[in-house]
Amino acid sequence: MCRRPAQLPAPARPARSWLRVPRLALRHRLSALSSGVCRPAPWHHRPIAFLGFLLSVNALWPLANRVALYRTFPTRLVSRAWGRLNGLDLPTWLRKPVYSLYIWTFGVNMQEAAVEDLHHYKNLGEFFRRRLKPAVRPVCAASCLTSPADGRILHFGRVQNSQVEQVKGVTYSLENFLGPPSRPSPDPTSFQDRLLSSPDRALFHVVVYLAPGDYHCFHSPADWRVELRRHFPGSLMSVNPGVARWVKELFCLNERVVLSGQWRHGFFSLTAVGATNVGSIRVYFDQELRTNAPRYSKGSFQDRSYVAAGDQVKTGEGGVALRKGEPVGEFNLGSTIVLLFEAPADFTFDLQPGQRIRMGETLGSF
Repeated sequence: MCRRPAQLPAPARPARSWLRVPRLALRHRLSALSSGVCRPAPWHHRPIAFLGFLLSVNALWPLANRVALYRTFPTRLVSRAWGRLNGLDLPTWLRKPVYSLYIWTFGVNMQEAAVEDLHHYKNLGEFFRRRLKPAVRPVCAASCLTSPADGRILHFGRVQNSQVEQVKGVTYSLENFLGPPSRPSPDPTSFQDRLLSSPDRALFHVVVYLAPGDYHCFHSPADWRVELRRHFPGSLMSVNPGVARWVKELFCLNERVVLSGQWRHGFFSLTAVGATNVGSIRVYFDQELRTNAPRYSKGSFQDRSYVAAGDQVKTGEGGVALRKGEPVGEFNLGSTIVLLFEAPADFTFDLQPGQRIRMGETLGSF
């Protein structure tokens, strides 16, 4: 009598192991976007994690597809809508609950505010642009160069080959960022060399990222003169360090206002870079500046000279004189400040990547 061979028990299959790969990839992507370790977020941070999911769309998609999809998102329209919402006056009874939620979510220190009473701020815009008590941000008198804003140091160093680091390993063109020279030179040197007043000096840069909970005004980092304002209309993508890692030349694509001129060591510039919900960039001494317009020509820019027409511009003459620590302008939420400056080759930064910094603290020394 023939008997059937004994049936071996079927090997245990891993429970939905195919789900683990995309879930792990998604968690790594969210970790990169939040610049933190991969762990469950507190419930009040879940909206930020959800935004990270929307930005990544799908962990299995190629990076190029995610970037292309993100760049089609109407960030300028959303930013204008957000700006109008910020300008709506809130009922007195609603102000404290709304502002308290924002303070709790982003860790705002209201003890530093010039006015601590939350009922004083009529709308979100006024609250975002709150002033600080003068004593809480002393400007370092011993340093020739101080931080223009509260924030986090994304990157700093010497400019090499006319390329600037956006974040570690991701660069952008210096000429694309600042635009073509205002006075063309027949000398066929590199763009970087044309900015330098002496071959014995070097060009340096530092990037300060302002988070939503930071103080949103920016100040003069040194004693210098602003000779030219150049406004680049553009996109308003997020400048979060995680996004900056995978959008090439992000700072060159976003709307920005470049203030350039001279300080005692040569060329000096301060650039305010816009971001999502930060379409409004205000410069106090320039009432003609209008940012986040509904329409603009791609790749265009508008110049305004602060030097009288016909003047022979020389170092230290003409332009708008700014003193170290003097208020220069403000964002409506939070964004990025990029400093590009000429200095002696022995200039050294007193910074660490990723460190927190406050307005008025030293950036470096000779």
